[in-house]
Amino acid sequence: MVRRYDPERRQRIIDAAIRVVADKGIGGLSHRSAAAEADVPLGSTTYHFKTLDELMVAALRQTNEGFAKVVASRGALEDTGADLAGELAGLLGEWLGGDRTSVELEYELYLAALRRPVLRPVAAEWCQDLAERIGRRTDPVTARALVAVMDGICLQVLVTGAEYDEEYTREVLARVIP
Repeated sequence: MVRRYDPERRQRIIDAAIRVVADKGIGGLSHRSAAAEADVPLGSTTYHFKTLDELMVAALRQTNEGFAKVVASRGALEDTGADLAGELAGLLGEWLGGDRTSVELEYELYLAALRRPVLRPVAAEWCQDLAERIGRRTDPVTARALVAVMDGICLQVLVTGAEYDEEYTREVLARVIP
């Protein structure tokens, strides 16, 4: 049997897993569903990801990049003279104002860590990275509190389907900053 060289196969499987979760939810993800979506043999998914948890870790790690890209593109946290609460509220507004399905997907994978302990370190990476970035502008405890409040506001917006209120978010975040 001749194996076709396919250096992008692993990435295609991760992308397929993300599409499956977006379409069918976390419960719809399996090696089989990812293989079908990626149009690869089932053995390819189990070769690259021995367990479903490994595939979910890769998918969560990739989806975590969504908000990080918004933060990096704005450069808002680098300007020490800018209103921190306003900048953070603006970041959330940009993220939630984009592709809502993508944000929902990120949270679905993030919350899967409640039932799958192997995902917890990856889910924590997002919080830690954001807290470190915010911590350059404030103390570490305040930075972690801001991340928690931002996370809560995002969840409320996603779960209720409400419109994101940037001014409300700025006011709430400003109350946390000493």
